[in-house]
Amino acid sequence: MTHRTNKKPASTPLALPAGDALLLHSCCAPCSGDVMNELARSQIDYTILFYNPNIHPRKEYDLRKDENMRYADKLGVPFIDLDYDKDAWFARVKGFETAPERGQRCTLCFDMRFERTALYAHEHGFNTICSTLGTSRWKDFDQINGAGTRAAARYAGMVYWTHNWRKGGGSQRMLDVSKQEAFYQQEYCGCVYSLRDTNAHRLHQGRPPIRHGVKYYGRPETDYEAQAKAPQAGDSKS
Repeated sequence: MTHRTNKKPASTPLALPAGDALLLHSCCAPCSGDVMNELARSQIDYTILFYNPNIHPRKEYDLRKDENMRYADKLGVPFIDLDYDKDAWFARVKGFETAPERGQRCTLCFDMRFERTALYAHEHGFNTICSTLGTSRWKDFDQINGAGTRAAARYAGMVYWTHNWRKGGGSQRMLDVSKQEAFYQQEYCGCVYSLRDTNAHRLHQGRPPIRHGVKYYGRPETDYEAQAKAPQAGDSKS
C-alpha cells in the first residue's frame, strides 16, 4: 500500500535496497516528518517502529511518541509502539554515564535500539530497516550507520539502508515540515545524561533549565516564554 502526502514531488524517486517494504525506526516527529514524506512520494511501503527507551523523563517520552503517532495517523502509516523499556536501557549504558555526546554511550544506545528494530523486522518479514536518527545534524552519521549495519547483519538477507536524508535539501525540508505541522521541539538528544549536560550548559550561559512540553516549531518565541513561566502539570508547589 502507498501513503499520500501533500508535498510537492521532487526529483528521482527513492528505491529500497532489498525487499518490498521498509521498517523505519523513528526517534521523533521532527526527524521523521520529511523522511515519511519522501517515502510516500517514492511510493515505498513502510511501517514506523518507535523504540526509544533512552528518552527521559516519561513526560518527554510521551510527548515525542504522541507527536510521531499524530503524523503517522495523518499519513495513514502503520505505527508500531514497543513502549518504554527504560530499565534495560540503563543496564545497557551502565558505566558510561559520563561519556561525551557521540561517544561510547551513544554507540551502545544506537546498538540497543537497532538490534530491537532488526529483531522485529526479522520476525515480521521486513528485509530493509532504516532510522530517522541520521537526519539530525547533531548526530554522527557514520556512528548511526555502523550501529544499523551491525544490527541488520544478525539476520540473513537483511539490509540497513544508509541513505543520507540530510542531502538534497533534506535538512531544510525537515525544518519546513516541522514548522508546518507545529511539531513539539525537543531541546536535547533525549536521555537523562544529555538532559543533565544540556542544562549544565544552559546554566553556564545564564539560561533557565529545559521545560518539557512548552516549545513547538513555528510558534512565536513569546508563546514559549509565556508557557515556560506557567505552572506545568506535575510541578511541585513546595
